[in-house]
Amino acid sequence: MKSHYDTPASQRTEQPTDIDVERYESILESVLDYARERSYCGWDYGDGMSSRVLQAVPFENKWLNIAVQELAKRPPINLRPLLLVEQRRNYKGTALFTMANLNAAHLDIGPTDVDYAGEAHALAEWLVENESVGYPGFCGGHNHQIQLLSGRGHPNDPDVVSTSYAVKALLATEELDDSFPSVAKTAANVLEETLNYRSVDDGAIINYHLNHSDDSTTINANALGARLLTDLYARFGREADRQKAESILNYVASRQTDPGGWYYRDPPSDSHLSMDNHHNAFIIESFLRYREVCDSSAFEDVLDLALDFYRNQLFSSDGAPNFDEENAYPRDVHAAANGILIFTYAGDHEFAARIIDWTVENLSAGKGTFYFRKQRFYTKRHILMRWCQAWMAFALSEFLTSLDRDTDRTDHRLVRSN
Repeated sequence: MKSHYDTPASQRTEQPTDIDVERYESILESVLDYARERSYCGWDYGDGMSSRVLQAVPFENKWLNIAVQELAKRPPINLRPLLLVEQRRNYKGTALFTMANLNAAHLDIGPTDVDYAGEAHALAEWLVENESVGYPGFCGGHNHQIQLLSGRGHPNDPDVVSTSYAVKALLATEELDDSFPSVAKTAANVLEETLNYRSVDDGAIINYHLNHSDDSTTINANALGARLLTDLYARFGREADRQKAESILNYVASRQTDPGGWYYRDPPSDSHLSMDNHHNAFIIESFLRYREVCDSSAFEDVLDLALDFYRNQLFSSDGAPNFDEENAYPRDVHAAANGILIFTYAGDHEFAARIIDWTVENLSAGKGTFYFRKQRFYTKRHILMRWCQAWMAFALSEFLTSLDRDTDRTDHRLVRSN
């Protein structure tokens, strides 16, 4: 059986006996309906600076900006309506919705009056029309200001994470518009020039974004930069892209800890997070993608250790995502979505389905909506368009697409509900 990122049979866990495909298709349909009805606009994780209450203050103060930004982000209830935080399209979220709609079109789900391919094309066009301007190639970032201790992030500022998913979306939608890949191709220039690709002792590194400190390196962002270059190599065959991807991954591999995970930053003392769930997923996905495209045996030991750590330390046996290697809570929908993706790509559909079931049971209000986080004693019922909706739409669509690609149905039985 071939998954999107093929895993040798000897490395797969036991395959499922029952997968209710129709149920999962119905959930995906509902998530996309919810987003489409709102033009893919909504609140986001770090959007507090978009508060019209804050914008009405007649003076500028960094600490007030941070206070409002955190007030939107941290409380157990969603205060964004009271703060009049604007609902916008998020750049990365739009890329995820682009690919989810494209997958839905291939799966032929839902009512016939929904043009999923048309939605994907329109969203990909929006990515091109709303790219960050003034840079040497295609790129994007968050669609709101972010107050940092060291400065201010602006909506036009590109970052490698948002750019990597936008590139992935444009390459995926080539079948809808053959001009998209040539746009995506130029993103390599942004990594080289704007984000300062440079050699270091253990390989190569890039900056996460324009305001990144020179004192540390964000490891998962580097891995996603390598995945971006791998995606470009898969489409265009430029050896320079492959070599740069490998050099970045060599650096990332050198920072793997003995248990198998990665801290958020190098050095670890600069990390505000430990070996948390979804950032480790970004890293693992990037290694899986490189192995699929460039070298089936590349980074084999790194991946074996990482997948073992990820499965056994960052998830509970029932599919619940742990926050990091030491803390179960908060259980985050973003981590759940990335878990669905990683185990789908690694060929373990049974565990991916288990994560879906846990997430629907614990972080869904139904009607296509997913909540932000489950704390130990309460749930943060924030519905964030990128963090919750886009990630779950993309994860569900990739899971279903992987099953649909499977032409050998002897490993599992697909169950259609009546």
